[in-house]
Amino acid sequence: MAAPARAGEWRGGGKLLLATGVTTIEGAAGGGLATWALIAGNETRNGIGGSAHVTQVQLDDFGLTTFGAAIGAFDRIEVSYARQRFDTRAAGATLGLGRGFAFSQDIYGAKLRLVGDAVYDQDRILPQIAVGVQHKRGNRDGLVRALGAKSASGTDFYLAATKVLLDRSLVVDATVRMTKANQTGLLGFGGDRHGGYRAQFEGSAGMLVSRRLLLGAEYRTRPDNLGFAKEDDAFDLFAAWAVTRNVAVTAAYADLGSIATVSGQRGLYLSLQTSF
Repeated sequence: MAAPARAGEWRGGGKLLLATGVTTIEGAAGGGLATWALIAGNETRNGIGGSAHVTQVQLDDFGLTTFGAAIGAFDRIEVSYARQRFDTRAAGATLGLGRGFAFSQDIYGAKLRLVGDAVYDQDRILPQIAVGVQHKRGNRDGLVRALGAKSASGTDFYLAATKVLLDRSLVVDATVRMTKANQTGLLGFGGDRHGGYRAQFEGSAGMLVSRRLLLGAEYRTRPDNLGFAKEDDAFDLFAAWAVTRNVAVTAAYADLGSIATVSGQRGLYLSLQTSF
């Protein structure tokens, strides 16, 4: 893995393959569930890049579709947007909402790299560290309030640390998120059990088995704010493949636990990302 990290490629203005991760379900650069400190796009400190994605998660009883785009400037600042649509399918009728009832939300994000370089600081133990914010606005204010949430909109704050260990072909990340979100915000923010911000953990570990293929796992804790429905932690096992420098495909097996009183929600995750 050391060969692609030559200074010549750095001067050429192109990041290493998969050096930005992929795109999370909330639109930021990272894994599928966990937001990383890496900045979206193929740019280095000398330019501007970006990415766009579409993701589908098919669970036993529900479906999630998300799409969006992100811009990275000088490998320092990232701004992103994502649109999520959560389809209750047949479970909507069981829950009294109607078959195919859907929750949606818009997510506006910003991320700033503070210190470190995940790839090029191989002689330093310091990881790349970034802070970020995601403002989320849902479309079912009256309903989520009736379910016990305090609001259909809210804002998450996070601190992420990411390191690429080229000599071991490893990528590791740890993120702390301050959030009130129920099911990432699709079921509102805060609840009758807990109403304030609570710290949650997001972690990723992956192995670069080749320049184009990253295999790994993620774990994400989530607050359990609503009395009517327990919310479990989530995890996935993923494979990210860089088809070309500008196209990546990610597939995963995801276990999201209980959602809206329906337990055992597991299924397949598939995401397509383009970048420049």
